Amino acid sequence: MASPDIYSAWPIPPPSTSSSSSSTAYSLDLEIRLDESQQTSPSTSTPTSYNSTIPPPPPPPPLPSPKNNNNKYYSCCSVPKETLETWDKVFKEGHGADVYVISTHGQDQAPSSSPSYVLAHSFILGAASPVLADLLEQAKIKNGMRYINIPGVPYNALHIFIRFLYSSCYEKEELNKFVLHLLLLSHSYSVSSLKRICVELIEEGWLTNENVVDVLQLARNCDAPRLSLVCIRWIVKHFKAISSTQGWKVMKSVNPALEQELLEAVVEADTTKEERLKRMEEKKVYLQLHEAMEAIVHICRDGCRTIGPRDKVLKGSQVACGFPACKGLETLVRHFSICKTRVPGGCLHCKRMWQLLDLHSRLCNDPLTCKVPLCSHFKEKVVHQCKKDEAKWKVLVSKVIAAKNARGPFPAHRSSFT
Repeated sequence: MASPDIYSAWPIPPPSTSSSSSSTAYSLDLEIRLDESQQTSPSTSTPTSYNSTIPPPPPPPPLPSPKNNNNKYYSCCSVPKETLETWDKVFKEGHGADVYVISTHGQDQAPSSSPSYVLAHSFILGAASPVLADLLEQAKIKNGMRYINIPGVPYNALHIFIRFLYSSCYEKEELNKFVLHLLLLSHSYSVSSLKRICVELIEEGWLTNENVVDVLQLARNCDAPRLSLVCIRWIVKHFKAISSTQGWKVMKSVNPALEQELLEAVVEADTTKEERLKRMEEKKVYLQLHEAMEAIVHICRDGCRTIGPRDKVLKGSQVACGFPACKGLETLVRHFSICKTRVPGGCLHCKRMWQLLDLHSRLCNDPLTCKVPLCSHFKEKVVHQCKKDEAKWKVLVSKVIAAKNARGPFPAHRSSFT
């Protein structure tokens, strides 16, 4: 137990107004947690020096032939606009076409039973898609023409798809209208460039609460992992609205496994959010403790406003102090100096002060010249402390130091001491 005589060396002028326990209505509980901390050491590099007497290097070796360096060929390849227009013209005019690509879905105005077709050239289709190349080899030939049937997609989507195989040209409005059909076609016939364009278009702003569940299922079937992740994040973020849509209800009855997966993702996201908020609150507490340590040294060494060491005469000032926790600690120090109980466990506010003094002593590197009262006393007390308590204090000290280092050179937020 401490005696009031121990603190006689702490010069504290009486407060101008009567203080009570209500004047110290703030909270600072030191919750010590046994969390492991990681430390990283900065990497060092050795500068390179050069000698002016070193002879110049030999000339570089000759460049390899373009025939043996396909990567260089493609990196230097640039298709001019005229070439794209030429191939687009070849597709639109259909001169020398030898393939009918048939869509059994029908045109917009035509009945679904009357098929529509697109004229194309077999050598272009085979070069653009290995799947179409296999279909062309198996296709029946009649009057010198091959026939390929692509069911399940509208005629306009098929027209955009075949045109893209020729020149990589497309109209953005039409692509946006049939993007899901084109994603399915590009995946089914291994046209990776068109598939990448469709995925990017969907990610840019095509998703809505009404269609995101359908897009997710299509992305899974078309092996588009990035699009699947975007859809899942969208569903997690807007789960309440999406869970009441028609798409969710259909998915729930047709694919219950996917529903279970999405529900687990929502629960995991909520748990992760709670853990992140908890870590942020813990970090905030450790930062406040560091600010309190700075304020204690500041008050005991330099003094602030109307409280400080004996060798300085302080005048009341309304100028804001640069230490965020100073105002709250001044109130706590005043209470600590006049409290008649002043023993650990006897007074809640004095208990806070004992804990702060103990924490300061563990962070202080020079207890002999330190102006904070009882700094050396607590240093000696640590020697006789049990290992379990000492381990907890070490974890707390490491967390406070980590919060100090994470704050960096920028000023911290205002502490809740005030």
